[in-house]
Amino acid sequence: MGLKFSKPGQPKINHRLSLQDHMINYLTKNFIRNLVSKQRRRMLIAGYDLDMSYITDRVLAMSFPSERMRAMYRNPLWQVKSVLDMRHQDHYKIYNLCIEESYDPAHFYDRVEAYPFDDNHVPTLEMIKAFCESVDSWLSSDPKNIAVIHCMAGKGRTGLMVCAYLTYCGMSADEALQLYADRRTTNNEGVSIPSQRRYVGYWESVLSFPTRSAGNGPPIVNLPPSCSRELRRIRLYDTVNIDTVFFVISELQEVPNQAYHPSVEVSRSCCRQVKKGYYRTNSPRYYISYVEGHENGNQTEPEEPRIVVQMDTESPIIYKKSCLDHYFDQPIKVTGDVRVIFYEKMIGGRLFYCCFNTAFIRNSLLQLTIRDLDKVGKKVRSICGPAFCVELLFGPANTGLSSSSISIGDNFSDDTF
Repeated sequence: MGLKFSKPGQPKINHRLSLQDHMINYLTKNFIRNLVSKQRRRMLIAGYDLDMSYITDRVLAMSFPSERMRAMYRNPLWQVKSVLDMRHQDHYKIYNLCIEESYDPAHFYDRVEAYPFDDNHVPTLEMIKAFCESVDSWLSSDPKNIAVIHCMAGKGRTGLMVCAYLTYCGMSADEALQLYADRRTTNNEGVSIPSQRRYVGYWESVLSFPTRSAGNGPPIVNLPPSCSRELRRIRLYDTVNIDTVFFVISELQEVPNQAYHPSVEVSRSCCRQVKKGYYRTNSPRYYISYVEGHENGNQTEPEEPRIVVQMDTESPIIYKKSCLDHYFDQPIKVTGDVRVIFYEKMIGGRLFYCCFNTAFIRNSLLQLTIRDLDKVGKKVRSICGPAFCVELLFGPANTGLSSSSISIGDNFSDDTF
């Protein structure tokens, strides 16, 4: 009497083991999420451990709100929704910067806007403008509103756009980048990709703020007009242990009725060693040329570009160190947002890359040290000497003339490198 027997075929449930499994599962998930988030700050709230940070009281940065398997190592969407509903019910709007993943906006009551661009890369200035104006409009509509911004990891792309908005609110680019680094990471490395930092600087330079007497309204955004440049040469100075570097040049191109601007290839080739005594019979001489007033922002342009440096005077410097070079017999025309990726091999083996906008090139020359290049790994450092530099030489801007058509007087000697 009083004895209870299990029914045949019905295993006895070990509640202690079930609780232990649950605890192990919980700790494993949190360990994985903390491992993936690396040095990004996390929030412990309502029993959830989430990869998110308040950059200001009204701007929240986070990683992707995920479902299914991805939720094992990213922010689970339902937990993000629960926290946002609890803390900012009806007063949050999400800005998704991912091109590689999406989710149903209905999860967040359709208060989601997408500004997609490639991971580890940059958006167009037009997209930054639209983003900042949207965030400003949303936050201005109600003092309780907050903006929640994320990409996949919630660091680089998120940081670029958060910092762009902070400069839109009056901060300098340096102040915005530092604030983001402090609030988002534990190691003070917020926006770490040089091209992304470069674009925050570009954005700051196109903003002008009303005078104090006019109040604290939004800034005036002076986007530069479309500027085409002719790329004439790519050179890598002070290389070691390598005699060929391949490259691919692409532009961000607009697609009608689409927010995303895909990268479209313009040209590809390789840089090879510059050899002393090499003679190029069909090439014009190398000169840095720019229009008068281009450097100080004056838009007045002369009829002819002014020659300021004859490049073959640097021959003795080139021959002292190993140098890889590619000269375009037919100049490559590039416009707007440009990406140049360098490879050890044409298929695979990426070394580094850089992104820039042609409207911000000064003196027809863009020089990038190793600190200015993106995703530089150990392999790159093994092929770079202490004076390593990537140099892109362009023809003059906005003259209506091809740089290959500039006439040069007979008093200059031929280019022999």
